[in-house]
Amino acid sequence: MKILVVGAGATGGYFGTMLARSGQDVTFLVRPARAAALRERGLRVVGRDEEWRVDPGLVTADELAAAPVPYDLVLLSVKATGLARAAEDLAPAVGPDTVIVPQLNGLAHLEALNERFGADRVLAAVTKVVTTLDETTGDILRLAPLAQLILGEQDGGSATPRVEAVRAVLAGAGIDARVPENAVTAMWHKWVFITTIGALTSLMRGTVGEINAVPGGTELATALLDEASAVAAAAGHPVPEGERKTTLDVVTAAGSPMVPSLYRDLVSGAPTEVEHLFGDLVARARRLGVPTPLMDLATLHLRVHQARVATSR
Repeated sequence: MKILVVGAGATGGYFGTMLARSGQDVTFLVRPARAAALRERGLRVVGRDEEWRVDPGLVTADELAAAPVPYDLVLLSVKATGLARAAEDLAPAVGPDTVIVPQLNGLAHLEALNERFGADRVLAAVTKVVTTLDETTGDILRLAPLAQLILGEQDGGSATPRVEAVRAVLAGAGIDARVPENAVTAMWHKWVFITTIGALTSLMRGTVGEINAVPGGTELATALLDEASAVAAAAGHPVPEGERKTTLDVVTAAGSPMVPSLYRDLVSGAPTEVEHLFGDLVARARRLGVPTPLMDLATLHLRVHQARVATSR
């Protein structure tokens, strides 16, 4: 299978490296500066007492546009803030049988990709991975062995032949690839988790453990989860009690150093995915008639930060 990975960061670089190590034909679509660094140093995944290095196939947007090549599978691994540009960059790689698997959180990207490429080319997907990018070396730091990709057709139902084909390729690379009963429901459930922990840590400017160590911290975490879960339920994707408990355990864990990438972007002064993750959630809540006062507050907080970042650039 001919595979294009859009982005060679913490997520795309990790999954792409696993696929390349398994013998798949993998090319990374990257910016010129990232391409130059990877040609010099290679793409490295480090941590967990291991180091993987591949010398991957690389292509820039200009090169792809000059010589369009259709790919069988596209893993779209960019942040929501870069989605529009990435969609334009990868367009020359999309043929009539190309399957696009987006590795973004939330749901708004599905609508954008469906409009640009057609819903028949885009799968619903959820990615779970614990990696980060070393900004100094460009290496991918592997913090835990988790590498899971849940995928399926957007309309739910049983696995189709193309979904199974993608799942088999991913599984052959050591990726925990699963096809759930409804992949869009799985996306909603991760969205609930991401917005709960993102709102909690961003509003309180602390780790999960720090927040739960003070009076009111656990109650805030619970209330945020309740709001996000209520939106999912109203949209037809209720969070099962067992999954809700798992999320609650994570966001109320005593002593936990956990913070999401959104929090790290916030405290470093970088742009965040506020509109994609929070703006879209509260907009859907309004349409569904679900009150979300705490999520509204988190959204406002992040929008003020976003405006400040935009003004300073």
